[in-house]
Amino acid sequence: MRPSFDAPKPDSARRSRREMPPGDSDNLSHASGPSVQDLSECLFFSPTDGRIWLDGQRMVLMHNTSLGSLRHELIERLGLERARGLLTRAGYSSGVRDAQLVRERWPDADPEAIFYAGTQLHSLEGVVQVETVHFEFDPRKGTYDGEFLWHHSSEDDEHIAAYGIGTEPACWMQLGYAMGYVTTLLGRLTVFREVECRSMGHPTCRVLGKTVELWGDVEEDLRYLNAEDFVSHSSAVPLAQAPLPSVNNALPPLGERQLVGVSSSFIAACHMLRRVATTRATVLFTGESGVGKELFARMLHEISPRKEQPFVAINCAAIPDSLIESELFGVERGAFTGASHSRPGRFERADGGTLFLDEIATLSPTSQGKLLRVLQEGVVERIGGTREIKVDVRVVAATNVELREAVRNGEFREDLFFRLNVFPIPLPPLRERRDDIPLLLSHFLQHYNQLHGRNITGFTLKAMRALLNYRYPGNVRELQNLVERGVIAAEDNLPIDLPHLFRDEETTRDLLFTISSDGELASDEGDGSALEQFQRYAPVGEKGPSLDKLEAKLVREAVAQVDGNLSAAARLLGLTRSRLAYRMKKLGEES
Repeated sequence: MRPSFDAPKPDSARRSRREMPPGDSDNLSHASGPSVQDLSECLFFSPTDGRIWLDGQRMVLMHNTSLGSLRHELIERLGLERARGLLTRAGYSSGVRDAQLVRERWPDADPEAIFYAGTQLHSLEGVVQVETVHFEFDPRKGTYDGEFLWHHSSEDDEHIAAYGIGTEPACWMQLGYAMGYVTTLLGRLTVFREVECRSMGHPTCRVLGKTVELWGDVEEDLRYLNAEDFVSHSSAVPLAQAPLPSVNNALPPLGERQLVGVSSSFIAACHMLRRVATTRATVLFTGESGVGKELFARMLHEISPRKEQPFVAINCAAIPDSLIESELFGVERGAFTGASHSRPGRFERADGGTLFLDEIATLSPTSQGKLLRVLQEGVVERIGGTREIKVDVRVVAATNVELREAVRNGEFREDLFFRLNVFPIPLPPLRERRDDIPLLLSHFLQHYNQLHGRNITGFTLKAMRALLNYRYPGNVRELQNLVERGVIAAEDNLPIDLPHLFRDEETTRDLLFTISSDGELASDEGDGSALEQFQRYAPVGEKGPSLDKLEAKLVREAVAQVDGNLSAAARLLGLTRSRLAYRMKKLGEES
């Protein structure tokens, strides 16, 4: 089944489709999903504490001319291309957040109404009035195809005021918003193009949106999502155009090792990588396990002047203490029993290039001292040897341990820490870059479709909701594994559903358990009465599930989610501020 929604077409429309009678799209929205009034009721003004909220997300109301001044200065200082990229990425981030808002607030709405709500939200936010000419999507094939008219574009108003009528479209943030919104809901990268624009002299803006399979070549569109030219979304090549792997036809280099992202924390790390790449400075990557430290280290080498020389990596935690020195510095023949021939260490093998030392904090004190000498003097001495060997190596280190604390505890040499910490680059965990999850899903889906010879079409809305809400203790590596598992478990020509992804029952329950709009405990599993579901999921007291503990948990989580704002927390819980304050006082007396 492929839903299709058409509104009356203007004369400029170039396709013939069944037309929807005037007003039918509004009726559809009211009947099966959030209406404009429903969306408007999510907007709260709190003038006493200087905050505006769209559901649980803080908003800012400011003059469009001020945004126009910022846009003008960005263009003049950075140039049109870089300014367009910045604004496109900002719009993409906004679209991702609105998609999450609609999906979480109306989890049971029809999929087509969820897609349609994005056009209403964009109008509600004062950005543009959206008229739907038509849109259709096929959840089984994971495809989307839509055409829209944009009236009263706020970006056009300011762009025309500053630059007049030109030859290029100017609704950059709005295109980014549309890409972020639909990509997040569909789980497949969806690209929007402005084929007519007021800034080009047209009476209104006309926009086409399609999944990448329907567009074909989208590199020109996607480059505005890339903060740096080494960030890639090239995995969006349609499966039909990608070669299947075989013995003599391996995957392209960096197939699953490409940097993909658009979140502010990811972009900041990429900018730092670009800045330090052309120097000889030692770089220290910090962050949790699975955030991609080796991937960043490899990219640092690829964009540096040393890219033609060796890149050598060693995981210090994977080598026994008795062997780590011989691995790093090499060994001479006869140095110990079993050393039947001389062997260069990793420093010598990386001469002229880059040496990546992963999990540097696991080195023994003796190895730390020898490493410090190499970094200071630029020479190594093999075990059992008597001569010094000069090496020209750029050292890049990584750790998931807080090295300053390790120094305070006497577990890591302070002088070595300062030698390594010349240019630290912190890499954020995936839970702090959730804007990147839709792009990563699309990237890994294409990669593993190609690797395993499958044709999985995307992700169901239920799966997308779970993937966007999951904690990811294993970060990007865990997300990658989940997608590979889903590609293997799902059926060809169908999307990945929740059972294909998660095998841990408790994890799945955490993701599925919600409270419905009528206040009842609800689960996507749909099994059991409200009491049975309460008994299954509520916090457990001495005599079984505790209603008081559930209430306390809900109150504390709501207050924490909005950073202590009691008015906002009360709105999340459907209470007045005074009733919430009473409950918090009661909880304080009982604890």
